[in-house]
Amino acid sequence: MRRSELGACFTTAIASVFLCTVSALAQNAQVSDGVVRVGVIEDMSGVYADITGKGAVTAAQMAVEDFGGKVLGMPVEVVFADHQNKPDIAANAARKWFDTDKVDAILDVASSSPALAVLEIAKEKKIITLSSPGSTRITNEVCGPYVVHWAYDTFAIANSTGKALVSQGFDTWYFVTADYAFGQGLEKDTGDVVKASGGKVAGATKHPVGTADFASVLLQAQSSKAKVVALANAGGDTINSIKQAAEFGLTAGGQKLSALAGFINDVHGLGLKEAQGLTITEASYWDMNDETRKWSKRFYGKVNAMPNMLQTGTYSSVLHYLKAVQAAGTDETEAVMNKMRELPVDDVFYKNGKIREDGRMVHDMYLFEVKKPAESKAPWDYYKLLATVPADQAFQPLAQSRCPLVKK
Repeated sequence: MRRSELGACFTTAIASVFLCTVSALAQNAQVSDGVVRVGVIEDMSGVYADITGKGAVTAAQMAVEDFGGKVLGMPVEVVFADHQNKPDIAANAARKWFDTDKVDAILDVASSSPALAVLEIAKEKKIITLSSPGSTRITNEVCGPYVVHWAYDTFAIANSTGKALVSQGFDTWYFVTADYAFGQGLEKDTGDVVKASGGKVAGATKHPVGTADFASVLLQAQSSKAKVVALANAGGDTINSIKQAAEFGLTAGGQKLSALAGFINDVHGLGLKEAQGLTITEASYWDMNDETRKWSKRFYGKVNAMPNMLQTGTYSSVLHYLKAVQAAGTDETEAVMNKMRELPVDDVFYKNGKIREDGRMVHDMYLFEVKKPAESKAPWDYYKLLATVPADQAFQPLAQSRCPLVKK
């Protein structure tokens, strides 16, 4: 080889190394502070701790683990906070994360009132925020360009459960409602579906979150003679109201109890003897197929419980966010949000999901009935599938949206 050729090769090699180094530095520079930091704000100690809490945090951590622990060559960190079901505590945690702790996105806020408080701050700061409580306000009046609603909402629950029961002849309803945004929305949405399907709402009684004694509420429901007593509450309130309904003989007297926001954790806490026959709508179930069973057994090994749709929703949202960061080549909000809308949601539990312009992630929903004790073959074998509600039918149509981002 001539000296000139050797020199040219050497120069080319140096240039190649330089370009590779610059390219690597440029890629790393796309992650704002050398780490992708995501947060979840949960009820870690209150009435909703079993259905969110440690399980949701664990699901977020499992998503990071399944993604490989890094994105764009940078580590991914999960931080969490306990909002204690207080909107001001949730809002303060979010503001601190955004202003001081360099959190890139909040990927779950449990419970509607805390979530609504956090979303207002997120819109102000232009930070991607995902949540999985029930309030439909999240994709209506409170919608925003960086706000996404995962897992479920009260419209999907109402649409799935209300139509099915009215069609079976359960056409008069009485609501036992938790007195906050979620409960009120669930009562309204379900009542609207019942009436639109030809049924009648006989009445409703509201109760504070964390109620221990449901005696007076259930007596009013019993005296209404409604065919369905619908529980528009969640967590410990659902468990307590079902237990006490059994004591008062509601179902023995011929009334059907419907847990509108029931979760598999509630069934486990009650036992099949008390929970049998309940109708519950969820977005996922651990025992749907081999893939869900495999993942859920890993989850069980960490929290000693099978996952519900809020926890699988947290897993799904974190995984989808990381996929979007990878595809965008940056953690910059606008670029990542565009990729989140562009990419289909596809993971263990949520298949062919899509984020609409109002921020609603749409996917199939499932109506289950709780098995009789004799039908259950193993621990946590609690549900039998009654119906699959397709994504385009489960959620509020865009034509009915009150979100200013929706073009009509």
